[in-house]
Amino acid sequence: MRDILIVGIGGFLGSVSRYLAGGWVHRILNNSSFPFGTLAVNICGCFLIGFLGGLSESRQLFTGESRLFLFIGVLGGFTTFSSFGYETFALARDGETLAALANVALQVVLGLSAVWVGNVVSRFM
Repeated sequence: MRDILIVGIGGFLGSVSRYLAGGWVHRILNNSSFPFGTLAVNICGCFLIGFLGGLSESRQLFTGESRLFLFIGVLGGFTTFSSFGYETFALARDGETLAALANVALQVVLGLSAVWVGNVVSRFM
């Protein structure tokens, strides 16, 4: 139960940060129709998970609880794209090139397909 609370509190903070950061970028760019807010959040999240993951791996700076809070909670709430980016990077770094490429292809193709299917299904309800 403790781990769930740690992740939940981090997720709340990450989600609120995503909302504020994405809205801020959207307002700065004068309400552009392109989703620059989401792009900025995803790039920021990827940088942060790469940076913090590197610190975690090279210097063992984080406890198990702080990893749950930061990586799964805060960054998971901020953007799951950062997790996708980090996991793909780790596969490629570890020589699992085919798995890294498969992860990219599957996430993009199946993710977009699921959005389309969900949209189609919603029209029949």
